[in-house]
Amino acid sequence: QVQLVESGGGSVQAGGSLRLSCVASGSIPRTYCMGWFRQAPGKEREGVAAISAWDRYTYYTDSVKGRFTISRSNAKNTLYLQMNSLKPEDTAMYYCASRQADCGTIGIFAERFYNSWGQGTQVTVSS
Repeated sequence: QVQLVESGGGSVQAGGSLRLSCVASGSIPRTYCMGWFRQAPGKEREGVAAISAWDRYTYYTDSVKGRFTISRSNAKNTLYLQMNSLKPEDTAMYYCASRQADCGTIGIFAERFYNSWGQGTQVTVSS
């Protein structure tokens, strides 16, 4: 399985921006779906954004639509999450993950479909 390492987290004020990166240990086929998840203290992990095979489609949870953008660079084996207009409720540990298939249309953020996970990077947004 590919190893994933996230970076780019930090502490920002509300309204600020951060760009998360997730570097893979090897090349990830463009046929793989990749996603970002987050887990806030005391809450379950939730899917935030996903990008489909060949970057055809992107998916976002409602709370981040219009503020977050997922993208990837195949040349750099890197997945990105650009986060703008950050809110205190975005505070969480952010994880990237890959699945050995396309995202599909059902269960896009279902964790059981994702095979590899990073260790996470902390994002803290203060009001």
